[in-house]
Amino acid sequence: MKNIVLPFKNYKFLELLKIIGWESIENWVEFCIDNQFIPKLETFKENKFNYDWIWGVLLPLLSQAYNICNNDENRKIIGISALPGTGKSTLGLFIERLSLELNIKITAVSIDDFYLPKKEMLLAVEKNPWNVSRGFPGSHSTELMKENLYTWKKTGKLNFPTFDKSLNNGFGDRSHWRDESPDLIILEGWFLGVKPNISEIYEDKKIIPPLSSSENLYRLKIQNKLKEYIDIWNLVDFIWHLKPEQFDYLNLWKRQQEKEMFLKKGVSLSNENLNNFLRMLRVSLPENGFEKIKANIRFYIDQDRKLKRFTLN
Repeated sequence: MKNIVLPFKNYKFLELLKIIGWESIENWVEFCIDNQFIPKLETFKENKFNYDWIWGVLLPLLSQAYNICNNDENRKIIGISALPGTGKSTLGLFIERLSLELNIKITAVSIDDFYLPKKEMLLAVEKNPWNVSRGFPGSHSTELMKENLYTWKKTGKLNFPTFDKSLNNGFGDRSHWRDESPDLIILEGWFLGVKPNISEIYEDKKIIPPLSSSENLYRLKIQNKLKEYIDIWNLVDFIWHLKPEQFDYLNLWKRQQEKEMFLKKGVSLSNENLNNFLRMLRVSLPENGFEKIKANIRFYIDQDRKLKRFTLN
């Protein structure tokens, strides 16, 4: 314990640990040591996971999932809500892998795995003012997502598609399906938990350049589409919200994400398409909708993705 420096003051961090099922910091640290997580820290760091993320988010979330799997008879879904480029997919991937060492099975699912197939997607995004091929509410198979998650809660069987953004020259498409029987699901998405609020779609004064008339009209359409996601959000039992201190940090994070995808797969959004996509992310949903996500834990992150503070609900 004396060689471990936690990213937050002990009395505050203990509050977080208690709501995820731990009575003391000492018991929780002992759990992390006993399961050999500390020797793996260098592997985490190689994947751009800083010390604060390891001890502030990754290990607490994993240990919460462990507690749920061992103490709760009902199957649970933990949600991660975070803007593109924040690191939520990498977080889910690590937890999925590490869960096997705890003799539990966790599956990380992105709402983007449920993007519509190409032909349906072309119709769904037709004439959007940003000329993007996916991303906003209305580009997902919400009925399929709801049905699959509900079926898993009842039967333990999960069958879901995997979406590969590098296919079709960056347009993307479903690459394959996964059949699994996890003990717990982590569901992540950039607008997970955001609910419709039509009264606020015309109130974003911070947006520069200002919203065009076509953007305002399409934002109304998106708000109506958001209604289709409410039943999915209601299936999520606990939400971790990783929130930037300023919404516009997503510009930097998304550009970095695209560079990484190009290095890995040789495909990424062109400058024009990337600018259009960033504009869509910035304006398609009112910023205030993210403030109203009913998160159990909300972390505030600076431009360098460092955890600055957290709040508990």
